[in-house]
Amino acid sequence: MKLQPIVVNLTLKDHVYERLKEAITNLDIYAEDAQLKLDERSLADQLGISRTPLREAIARLERDGLLQVVPRKGVFIVRKSLDQILDMIVAWAALESMAARLATEAATDDEIASLRGIATKYDGTSVSARLSEYSDDNIRFHQRILEISHCGLLKEMADGLFLHMQAVRFRAMREGDRVQRSVVDHAGIIGAIEARDAELSARLVREHTMQLHDHVRRTWARLALPAG
Repeated sequence: MKLQPIVVNLTLKDHVYERLKEAITNLDIYAEDAQLKLDERSLADQLGISRTPLREAIARLERDGLLQVVPRKGVFIVRKSLDQILDMIVAWAALESMAARLATEAATDDEIASLRGIATKYDGTSVSARLSEYSDDNIRFHQRILEISHCGLLKEMADGLFLHMQAVRFRAMREGDRVQRSVVDHAGIIGAIEARDAELSARLVREHTMQLHDHVRRTWARLALPAG
């Protein structure tokens, strides 16, 4: 995990917390060979800070449920169990499908057009060659649906799942034909929202996310933090 140095100022604690959280978010934590243990010395050196503010940030991230400090073993990124992942995907499906329903009523034409702007960069034949870029835009697409719902609480609740949902989607996107199916599904979702069809929009978003649920349930082995 690589971090950029930060400049010490009055909000150093917040900067360290945000920079570390951002770096964790960008990791593929559900890869089978994922390195979940953090090296405090390396992190402090990369940030250009002492261990004290780093450990304060780690304690805050532990309270957030993103890190676990194991006595005499070290600091580990938390990775959900398979059952927890499946529950999390169901919760995301519920939140995003409601967001899609609300977007058909609350979003402006320009906001809905922004979804098409994200999706139309790709087609079913070229997307595999741009998988890393598409993975980022795929996450952005789903975040954007929540944003244009104009329901702050829905977005806030989804943000609480974001780190792990991003990591789950990042791994799953590289398995089977999911990337090509994703492109097709996104086009259908956009069309339904553009048509201001609340029922169809909610159903397509829910079915799209539950396809991820079914894929993970069928194909992933049980995951556990390798430090217990």
